[in-house]
Amino acid sequence: MEILRSGGVIALPTETVYGLAANAEDELAVRRVFAIKGRPATHPLIVHLPQAEALTAWARDIPPEAWTLAAAFWPGPLTLVLRRTPRATDAVTGGQDTVALRVPHHPLALAVLSALGGGLAAPSANRFGRVSPTTADHVREDLGNEVDLVLDGGPCTVGVESTIVDLSSEDPAILRPGGLAAEELERVLGRPVPVRAASSVRVSGSLASHYAPRAGVMLVEAADAAARAQALRAQGLRVGVLGPATLALPPGLPRFDIPEDPAGAAHDLYLRLREADLAGLDLLIACLPTARGLGLAVRDRLARAAAPRSPGT
Repeated sequence: MEILRSGGVIALPTETVYGLAANAEDELAVRRVFAIKGRPATHPLIVHLPQAEALTAWARDIPPEAWTLAAAFWPGPLTLVLRRTPRATDAVTGGQDTVALRVPHHPLALAVLSALGGGLAAPSANRFGRVSPTTADHVREDLGNEVDLVLDGGPCTVGVESTIVDLSSEDPAILRPGGLAAEELERVLGRPVPVRAASSVRVSGSLASHYAPRAGVMLVEAADAAARAQALRAQGLRVGVLGPATLALPPGLPRFDIPEDPAGAAHDLYLRLREADLAGLDLLIACLPTARGLGLAVRDRLARAAAPRSPGT
């Protein structure tokens, strides 16, 4: 706790991905998180809380739906966007009148939060725009000695970031698909919760290009993967394929298998993207999974990984 209380930055596990954590009320420490990641200062952070009761310290005008979702899914991979109180500073919110809050479902993260007695601003513990880390080794590979301490809590169980739900306006909407399926949200609220492709509220992971490996990414349907890979390999490109293990591919073509079930695909996605980078590929052909359940989050991450990138990224 001394590291966090003295303005330090640590990496710690959550059930989704590893986070780069600083005391959310220490503006200089939060600024250091941005610097380590190379993250734009206008891109807001998620504040992690020790329990749902802490909501009232960070958010105001809390609608009944927020308490309903918190009771059903916290601790867990759900982030709620609400109107902020003064405790949530501009450094955390990117200057917006809203703050993103969640209670993580990992014993080590909860122990740190309980000992701190406050909130942790904790984006993913990697360089901005790159593949998120799901093990402590991934953090060390990405950030080296720039982090004061890396807590190793084993591999993350979910494997993609939290689902972000906007409750700052009248109708709930998903601003980022993630580790909690839309179907579960709708079941609990008893109403549709649409994905809002464009919103005036900025949230983590909402940029067009994000979660990207060094290799280029091309999205295809599974039936087209083999032919597309053959054609590109004939052009002299180092090509691999990300898809289900049942996919028939030409001999000698690097393959990176992910389960066909949506939760399994979400769990393995970032690990396979990192393996593709270690293989030195020019291009990774990624088969689009189903959009049901956590497949929606996998499709979202692959679409952002395949989006045009800024020069130098």
